[in-house]
Amino acid sequence: MTDVIATRGLVKRFGRVTAVSGIDLRIPAGIRFGLLGPNGSGKTTLVRMLLGLVHATAGEVELLGESMPRGASKVLPRVGALVEGPAAWADLSGRTNLRLVDAAGPGRGQGRRRRVDEALERVGLGGIDRRPVRAYSLGMRQRLGLAAALLRGPELLLLDEPTNGLDPRGIGEIRELLTAVNEAGTTVVLSSHLLGEVDALCHRVGVMDAGRLVLEEDLTVLRAPTGRVLLRTADPAAAVAELDGRVVDRAGDHLVVRHDDPAALNARLVAAGIRVAELMPERRTLEQVVLELTGHGADRMDADRADADRAPGAQARS
Repeated sequence: MTDVIATRGLVKRFGRVTAVSGIDLRIPAGIRFGLLGPNGSGKTTLVRMLLGLVHATAGEVELLGESMPRGASKVLPRVGALVEGPAAWADLSGRTNLRLVDAAGPGRGQGRRRRVDEALERVGLGGIDRRPVRAYSLGMRQRLGLAAALLRGPELLLLDEPTNGLDPRGIGEIRELLTAVNEAGTTVVLSSHLLGEVDALCHRVGVMDAGRLVLEEDLTVLRAPTGRVLLRTADPAAAVAELDGRVVDRAGDHLVVRHDDPAALNARLVAAGIRVAELMPERRTLEQVVLELTGHGADRMDADRADADRAPGAQARS
């Protein structure tokens, strides 16, 4: 499968601060990829480097088979992006903004009205009037930014926090839209700190912490059974005695049992006359995975961290 994004040894330093440290990342065509990590982990800097908005200190970036930023003129017309919030001319209407964005793209103006109207309709702004963008809510601005990213039917969508400012219904609508866009052939790369959205939308995830890529894996692998079973029974003491050391945790009538075959475990308990109310294989959540791999975000400042940051030679995290 062809990679739409490939980085090798990617590094970005801002003075003494290393924002991105040695990233080797490959994203194949056709998937929905989620980039996760706490605030300050380097996600947005990485996305900006992919688009050629920030130049690497070291390493290489390829986007749609072209080296970046050298190949930007060839690649960027094929990419839709929304990074660090939607940009717009505040005194112009949303529809006029999209017409100007379209005019800056390749080719002539043929079909421009249709493209703008279709993009607005797709993101739920088909009924907007002539109000200037400065009168839009944050959610409307976010939808407009997504419409601009979709305007030219991109091969690749790079989105940084695309559901920021949207209510739960709006988040669900954008999730459905991105799923449909992906199923039509566009690769979607989503940078977010909203674990639930990435969990619901993406096939594969990368987790960043302190500028490093600490995990890249398919969600199906991360959700695989852990080799333990969650059990609820009205006879917890009898179950503990029957399972002879396999119970690794107990909270009231809830037990965690070390066992890789739930059906066999159920059969054993029933044969022993132990009532089973609930039994299922344990699976890690995406939240558990991310919390295990990452530290505090850059927006937290405990006393011990403040002391460390003031120490001689201490380096700030980006």
